[in-house]
Amino acid sequence: MSELKRTALFDRHEKLGAKNIGFCGWEMPVQYEGILKEHEACRNGAAIFDTSHMGEFFFEGNLLFSGINDTTTVDVLQLPIGKCKYGFLLNKNGGVIDDLIIYKVGEERLMFVVNASRIDIDFKTINDQLHNGIFTDASDQTSKLDIQGPKAKEFLQEFVPFDLNELGFFSFAESEIMGSFALVSRTGYTGELGYELYVDNKIAPQLWDKLIERGAVPAGLGARDVLRLEMGYSLYGQELDEKTTPIEASVGFFVKYDKHFTGKDALLKQKKEGAPRKSISFKTNSKRAPRHGMEIWQNNQKIGVVTSGTFSPCISSGIGIGSVDAKLYNKDESLELKNTRGSIPIYLEKLPFYKKEK
Repeated sequence: MSELKRTALFDRHEKLGAKNIGFCGWEMPVQYEGILKEHEACRNGAAIFDTSHMGEFFFEGNLLFSGINDTTTVDVLQLPIGKCKYGFLLNKNGGVIDDLIIYKVGEERLMFVVNASRIDIDFKTINDQLHNGIFTDASDQTSKLDIQGPKAKEFLQEFVPFDLNELGFFSFAESEIMGSFALVSRTGYTGELGYELYVDNKIAPQLWDKLIERGAVPAGLGARDVLRLEMGYSLYGQELDEKTTPIEASVGFFVKYDKHFTGKDALLKQKKEGAPRKSISFKTNSKRAPRHGMEIWQNNQKIGVVTSGTFSPCISSGIGIGSVDAKLYNKDESLELKNTRGSIPIYLEKLPFYKKEK
């Protein structure tokens, strides 16, 4: 077994008493003082996450003639400079090689942010489709810190030289933090006001310390998973994989169909004929939490499987997302989950599970 990688913040996690686990080839903190406390901090204050395991690629060249615009479902030609967009890198069958975010840094410059487990395959898949241009992997030199929550703007503002109020959702700015280049993005994976900070490894520990001193609560992968599931956000390897299309995962609305991309024909066929599987979201009406891999049953037969499940502190019940056989599933019939420990009745619920008060 290969040795787990460590981020530039690993020493900080150890000093804070984090419980670390192996995740996508990295030794990452799953929690510090507890998932519930870290979840509460994000929903009501500000939490800070080390997500430096994620990958970052840069492309420089002509966006029209290089082939870069054909690699994903995002139309980078139409994307304004200073904006970013969520999309997919697909195989020829429409299966998701990865879900990613593309940043339009300049007329001839892009940044791709990809999942840690997919860095190598993503880089090769994209690079193999390019005719020209310079495509580089900056993952090992880049740290990523996410500060998320209602107080995120207040805590971060003193460290950036521009007004964060000027940064709209899915917008970003190249800036300077603590004397070093940084990219500040108004994005996140929690459903709260938040920012994702791309900085040099050298300043990441100091920035982490400063934001915690300011009041941000360190949070791990455990809280992050609960937060994203409360919003109904997909997780690669669970809702999405190379055998699942965006349509089957109920995220097809993110796809830009008026451009060319690998897998487009397969998606158009599913749109016309119907997808063989579909995604459903549900709750348990109790504190019993669904778990990944549990079977979904209806009318005395197995029709699918739970892709993600947890207990939601916000609605005080179990919540989950599942993939079911489209021909066997009936939205008007009762559903239950089964495993070796018994069964749990479940009830359909529209996403997001967590709905913020206005």
